Amino acid sequence: MKIGEHNYIQQLKLHNERALLYVIDEYGGLLMSIIRKLLFGIPHQQEECLNDVLLKIWQNISDFDENKSTFKNWAAAIARYRAIDYLRQYKREVETMDIEDAVIVKEDRILAGMIEREISEEVEMMLHSLKPVDRELFLKLYVEEQSIEQVSKETGMKKEVIYNHLSRSKRKLRRKFSAERGI
Repeated sequence: MKIGEHNYIQQLKLHNERALLYVIDEYGGLLMSIIRKLLFGIPHQQEECLNDVLLKIWQNISDFDENKSTFKNWAAAIARYRAIDYLRQYKREVETMDIEDAVIVKEDRILAGMIEREISEEVEMMLHSLKPVDRELFLKLYVEEQSIEQVSKETGMKKEVIYNHLSRSKRKLRRKFSAERGI
């Protein structure tokens, strides 16, 4: 039997695993976006939360009432409340964390900040070795993530010219920084 829009709820109630796969394909993106929005600060918990949401849907499908809500809204509510449960659990863990763990977490944050600054300084040094026009192109395309069309309109340069500038600049950076690192 083919699972589709018209029979997936019935098949879920019969615990047909293919119906759950249909739900994942059809609503997985929505559920994950809700989870990511609420758990943005704890990304390592997002996948586990999604798995819990799917398990809750699987276990509680008999509670779903088509007369009260759409399946989409019902599943979204499960995702929202499950993600909130994860936030509460994380908050309790942080509050009960002993001082040694808190120091380790703080040290990890400091280390991450130092690494980020180091990378930023190196990128800045690399960009300063380029001509101002090439540096501007790199920033627009790779830092601001503008499209080649946007940069072309902004600068008045043809796309081909921009590609030539980028190609020459990349070659220059490779030569200069590969030689400095002995590569």
